[in-house]
Amino acid sequence: MSEKPPHGFARGLTNYGDARFSLYLRRSFASSMGYSREMLDRPIVGVCYAAGGFNNCHRHVPELVEAVKRGVLAAGGLPVEFPTITLGEVFLSPTSLKFRNLMSMDVEEMIRAQPMDSVVLVGGCDKTVPAQLMGAASADLPAIQLVTGPMSTGRYHGERLGACTDCRRFWGRYRAGQVDDAEIQAVEGRLATTSGTCAVMGTASTMAAIAEALGMMPAGAAAVPSVDAERLRIAEESGRVAVELIAHPRRPSEIITAPSVENALRVLLAIGGSTNAILHLTAIAGRLGLKIGLDRLNALSDTTPVLVNLKPTGDLYMEDLAAAGGIPAVMRELRHLLHLDCLTVTGETLAERLDRWDPWVDRAAVRPFADPVDPQGGLVALFGSLAPLGAILKRSAADPALFEREARCVVFDSLEDLADRIDAPELDVTADDALILLNAGPRSASAMPEAGYIPIPRKLAEQGVKDMIRISDARMSGTAFGTVILHVAPDAASGGPISRIRTGDRIALSVAKRRLDLLVSEEELAARTPLADLTMQQVRRGHDWLHARFITQADEGCDFTFLRGEGETAISDVDG
Repeated sequence: MSEKPPHGFARGLTNYGDARFSLYLRRSFASSMGYSREMLDRPIVGVCYAAGGFNNCHRHVPELVEAVKRGVLAAGGLPVEFPTITLGEVFLSPTSLKFRNLMSMDVEEMIRAQPMDSVVLVGGCDKTVPAQLMGAASADLPAIQLVTGPMSTGRYHGERLGACTDCRRFWGRYRAGQVDDAEIQAVEGRLATTSGTCAVMGTASTMAAIAEALGMMPAGAAAVPSVDAERLRIAEESGRVAVELIAHPRRPSEIITAPSVENALRVLLAIGGSTNAILHLTAIAGRLGLKIGLDRLNALSDTTPVLVNLKPTGDLYMEDLAAAGGIPAVMRELRHLLHLDCLTVTGETLAERLDRWDPWVDRAAVRPFADPVDPQGGLVALFGSLAPLGAILKRSAADPALFEREARCVVFDSLEDLADRIDAPELDVTADDALILLNAGPRSASAMPEAGYIPIPRKLAEQGVKDMIRISDARMSGTAFGTVILHVAPDAASGGPISRIRTGDRIALSVAKRRLDLLVSEEELAARTPLADLTMQQVRRGHDWLHARFITQADEGCDFTFLRGEGETAISDVDG
């Protein structure tokens, strides 16, 4: 009869050449933290949290951690918390995406190196949830995700506000001279009034929805506001589930599968979710050898309507989605399109989860499949001579009047060039032009910031122009809106076709045909010198060196090549 594998403090012993001494020494040091002998014998649930003074989204994480620990103790386990680096979206330079892979390595290695039998991942801000899921997928220890939850909305002069779609709306009015300094300062203090992530369907909310759709969270856990008592009950439940995962292991590789990734894509399209989610879900799936092709995204988008009426696509906020039935209500409308036999972290199949969920739904927030907000999915991939590996448009937050047209290009060859000239009175630009930003992709020194939401030139904003075609190899916040084409790949710093574009060239955009073409001959392009920022490729040390040498393009999720999983199963290979 084989012995049971070691658990708790006996797992992964520090190597001193004598295993019994290692356990003896470890238990003696653990005893110094006040654990009783009974506690020392229990299985361990690691509580991996990302909190710090530079992450406003995670201000209430200590309270969530205590609730998780309560659930673990009640179920017979021993909770041991540990921190990793945290990524506060607006506090990092040049951009939080640059450090997502670093955080995923921190999560992966600390899960693997420390003695735990399962782990609860506590995070919420834009890049923390992807980093935690990427690290957990690579470590493949039984894991459950707990998100911090969205902020509640604030009020200003009778108007309901939520970061950060409303902040962009007011900033646009400020740039247009419709709001003065005193009012913009007053609005600033009312946009984010509680702990938690952005109150709209930005990247953080989108990734919470995706984590639930993948099956990595309990049902209904994505949308509950951060300040609601239900958020603490979800944390406690997550602790109990983590203990149950020890006796009945369900590893990330059994939950994040080709069918569940396709389910997550369906949900992403139906909620009008963030363009960033394509990068993150591609990277999470890639850790397990699963490939998301952008052509598959288009096929799903054609048959998945937008059902959720939330900003920036609609009118409402995450707290409204929670009250309306949450992600289960959305998935119930998509039921005939989903892989219902997918396993979830709680042990039930997706079909069982949806059957058990409260059938009530508020149609103001979650529309029926037959009467959607938009008949097609929120995101679409474009291909063509300007983007051979693809580009992304959030069409649900864009102006359809701009979807089929040619336009003259006004090119900015760097972020600095954009900042210097976008508001210059002498800038040669009209509302019919396309604004192009170069050298803001993953291999640039700026490491793909959320700069793709190129501002409308001031002189046009003052004339009432609210949208234009904008194209870049950068990203855009999930809270932003407009006809903004992003993630152009290969990027300019890699010498992609976008690096050869010049002011005065013409582009052809056809969302219907999924095309984005540069109307310049191949001979002319070949004769041009690329405007490629090679700064990042010259670094010599640390994380910058890893990033410069191993970062992939946007179509592969901007992960490091050496972190990707074995094999490459396309999600289109699933049945059904």
